Amino acid sequence: MARFGLSLFSLFSLVHIALLPSLCFSADPYVFYDLHVSYITASPLGVPQQVIAVNGKFPGPVINSTTNNNVVVNVRNDLDEDLLMTWSGIQMRRNSWQDGLIGTNCPIHPKWNWTYQFQVKDQIGSFFYFPSLLFQRASGGFGPFIINNRDIIQIPFTQPDGDIFIMIGDWFTRNHSALRSVLDAGEDLGMPDGVLINGKGPYRYNTTLVPEGIQYESIGVDPGKTYRLRVHNIGISTCLNFRIQNHFLILAETEGHYTVQQNFTDVDIHVGQSYSFLVTMNQNASSDYYIVASARFVNESLWQRVTGVAVLHYSNSKGPATGPLPDPPNDFYDKSRPVNQALSIRQNVSSSGARPNPQGSFHYGSINVTDTYVMKIVPPVKINGTLRATLNGISFVKPETPIRLADQYKVKGEYKLDFPNKPLNRTPRIDTSVINATYKGFIEVVFQNNDTVVQSIHMDGYSFFMVGYESFICFFILPSPLRKYAL
Repeated sequence: MARFGLSLFSLFSLVHIALLPSLCFSADPYVFYDLHVSYITASPLGVPQQVIAVNGKFPGPVINSTTNNNVVVNVRNDLDEDLLMTWSGIQMRRNSWQDGLIGTNCPIHPKWNWTYQFQVKDQIGSFFYFPSLLFQRASGGFGPFIINNRDIIQIPFTQPDGDIFIMIGDWFTRNHSALRSVLDAGEDLGMPDGVLINGKGPYRYNTTLVPEGIQYESIGVDPGKTYRLRVHNIGISTCLNFRIQNHFLILAETEGHYTVQQNFTDVDIHVGQSYSFLVTMNQNASSDYYIVASARFVNESLWQRVTGVAVLHYSNSKGPATGPLPDPPNDFYDKSRPVNQALSIRQNVSSSGARPNPQGSFHYGSINVTDTYVMKIVPPVKINGTLRATLNGISFVKPETPIRLADQYKVKGEYKLDFPNKPLNRTPRIDTSVINATYKGFIEVVFQNNDTVVQSIHMDGYSFFMVGYESFICFFILPSPLRKYAL
């Protein structure tokens, strides 16, 4: 999701709110941010490397908004390559050209700026932004994006004593350009070099696995208080299990929807997912406590060093965290455990969310499905000598003109409305194939993962209903406010 128009650029994040009734959306308040994207040198795993910073920070600053705000984000590109910034999970209501993806936006060239502008209409929740081009997310450029309730809408829990942002993700000591070259050569990236928590390496809980001199994240809290932890997996490929030593995680919200509250000792957070937990600081302060993000669905004995460890520090703590980390899930012989955990998460339909009086509701049991697409995912295959990922045998190639611009200016031949609605028995190919959806219809999308690894699917710019879920298949109902979608 992206928004642009010429505006003054500042090296610092400028935030202000104003009523601008003459501009494009409504009389709702505007919030303004300037994001300056550049390279810095950092050593999150003890090795100096080039990372992508936003306003000189890694991770970048929080974009803080409220339901119905018009959000204006001026992005300045000081990288040496093109850039687009996207807003994961934010719904783009008939303005997909603000989404910051190559199918809908022209890239921001080096030393240029572009201003994204969009309204977070009827939305709440915890999200994040990141660069969507050229594998740049593997080098940083990400930050939290939150949408608060309006004052007239109560949240379905007692107001927490504070917000804590936690960004977890796998990390390589090679930068994104080097990683991209490996992938372009048809090779696997291999095991990550570590897992970062808020851009920092692991606390030295083990002198063999963690070298000296690594800066770690320490999160300060006060005893007896309850905090809202907004946790985002901003990595590129590794599913992570998140847990806090001796503390329960009460799940309260995920990506724009309040949930039925339930206690967890640990939660699997897959790439791209965001969760809000309520955590009460009700333990004694004899020592600090571990915060852990460890890899899932891997050989844990080989992946021990790929573990993110931060510290939860009580203000009256009497000493550092010591001893072994809290145990990961013991489910080697229970493969249904991660599926059942995901299935246990339910939307809190008794809470108002973004609106005080929802204007009617769908009869969910009788939705008229206008199109059904079965998306088959297989391991990468060679096409024209290059290893490529495919859906239904098609590997997407970006058009010369972004699809929405091609629509607007009636540019012919930039894409094809021929994306197959089921897997076909034919040779895989590279193409710009687009789903031809029905305006205001409902699409049923079935993802069938026949690959050997976990896949995270980004349904960009939309809200959807999950209607089925098995070990290798997911079913979604996706409302289609626009005519076409690029995959």
